[in-house]
Amino acid sequence: MQNIYTRLILASFVVFSASCGNGDSDSQQQKAIDNGTKPTLVTVTTIKKQIVELTEDAVGTLEGLIDPTVASEVAARVVKVHVSPGDPVTKGQLLATLDATDFTMQRNEAQAEVNRIQALLENQAKIVARNQTLVDKKFISQNVVDNDKAQQNVLKQQLEAATARVGTINHNSSKTRIVSPVNGTVETRLVSAGDYLKMGDPILQIISKQKLRAHLPFPEHIGAKLKPGLKVRLTTPTSTKAVETVIQELKPLIAEGSRTIDVIADVVDEPGWQPGATVNGTVILGEESSAMMIPEQSLVLRPAGEVVYVVRDGMAYQAVVKTGYRKNGLIELLEGLQPDATIVVDGAGFLTDKTPVTISK
Repeated sequence: MQNIYTRLILASFVVFSASCGNGDSDSQQQKAIDNGTKPTLVTVTTIKKQIVELTEDAVGTLEGLIDPTVASEVAARVVKVHVSPGDPVTKGQLLATLDATDFTMQRNEAQAEVNRIQALLENQAKIVARNQTLVDKKFISQNVVDNDKAQQNVLKQQLEAATARVGTINHNSSKTRIVSPVNGTVETRLVSAGDYLKMGDPILQIISKQKLRAHLPFPEHIGAKLKPGLKVRLTTPTSTKAVETVIQELKPLIAEGSRTIDVIADVVDEPGWQPGATVNGTVILGEESSAMMIPEQSLVLRPAGEVVYVVRDGMAYQAVVKTGYRKNGLIELLEGLQPDATIVVDGAGFLTDKTPVTISK
């Protein structure tokens, strides 16, 4: 019986000791987690040198360079307007018709004058011929023929003037047919049938998309880098096509309110591009042939400055760096690291110097 009691006591002691040992192990694991020794799951990348374009971006507007206001060139009454706002028109298309009755009457009058002078001229030619015969026979003096020839020349000049007047009336009469000077779209209709127009009164405004001008405001501090001839990439919300062009000119004055430089670039014959629309412009200033670019999430701000975490043997080490150009989610490294270094991308913001890390596959 005593042996049985002894064995029960020993068994209880072993169980108690085992439970105490498990508690110490769990406590140590929790302490390790609290002390930050558990590896942090991160993603990494390798720094490589690459070719990078040096660019500057701006948002501007598109201006239509060809937007004529079609006006009446003669005084007449509107008979009919053949187009409405929003209608597409082509060069030479009939836009409006004016009353040509007055010009028809003037033409008839001028033509009658031409016919009268022609009849007088034909008769004067006969007189000159007859008198010249009499001179040859010495019946009259040469002075009579000379006077007849002078009168004949006067009639010729009168005939030329009358013929020119007919041409002028015909030309003015043709202006009663108002045609489009360009391909485009009718923006505004300013008259209706029955309106009387004086010379120069506007009839329609046409907007053409053949040639547009992009105005891009860039900050004045980069003005020294901008010059005509630099490449510009343009995009606009109204079209999916990007256009590559060049800087045509720079406005000489800096805008007083915004302190920006107006950079001008032209867009020619691009479907979908609209006058007045927003335009995004990227000026290509140059190219860096061996830039070290890293993802922007790799760079974090610490008391030491801008830092990147380099991974070696399962540990993340802090490296203070100097940065430069930023583009499309990438940042250029100028100092602090060498190419082919492995750096943390996702998870960099949770690290400190000499932190254990686990690289995500």
